[in-house]
Amino acid sequence: MRRRHLLAGLASVGVLGGAGVVATGGVPDALGGESAGSQGASGDSEPIEPVTLDTIEAPGSRDGEVTLPAPDRPTFVDFFGTWCPPCAEQMPDLAAAHDRIGDEVLFVSVTTEPVGEAVSEETVVDWWREHDGDWLVAADVSAELAARLNVGSYPSARAMDASGRVRWATSGTHTTEEFVAGIERVVGGD
Repeated sequence: MRRRHLLAGLASVGVLGGAGVVATGGVPDALGGESAGSQGASGDSEPIEPVTLDTIEAPGSRDGEVTLPAPDRPTFVDFFGTWCPPCAEQMPDLAAAHDRIGDEVLFVSVTTEPVGEAVSEETVVDWWREHDGDWLVAADVSAELAARLNVGSYPSARAMDASGRVRWATSGTHTTEEFVAGIERVVGGD
């Protein structure tokens, strides 16, 4: 009887785990899956309908609004959370990529945390300062942009061309070179 319960329990864990993988954006790249939105990498995606987000006054950022994707230029969006250790770990590589190619795109980091509700704006600003963020940062409190871009895990990044089509979509941490190569897909028109 115990063995049957153990097997049933293990099977349940497997089913729930598989459902969790699917619910959070599919199988990770390292396990043979495709990045969310990878169809855009080949250029056949539909343009993303723009979303206007509130920006946060922080180093390199201003208080106001930003429309993403930008209607007139390539856009790079990094999705992060202040609770996410890998997001913090990749900040130096994002900063280096921004320094190298950030002037060629609208370069924005976006949090889907409930800024102004469960998470204070001050918490985001302190995290941003602590991790040397120095570019535009915005809040997608309703997660509308994240949903349109199929963001299922953090960190995630999307690079869109001037028409709003996703040309590079990825999740997980990346090196400076990987970020620059992804962004160059929208700058170079590949």
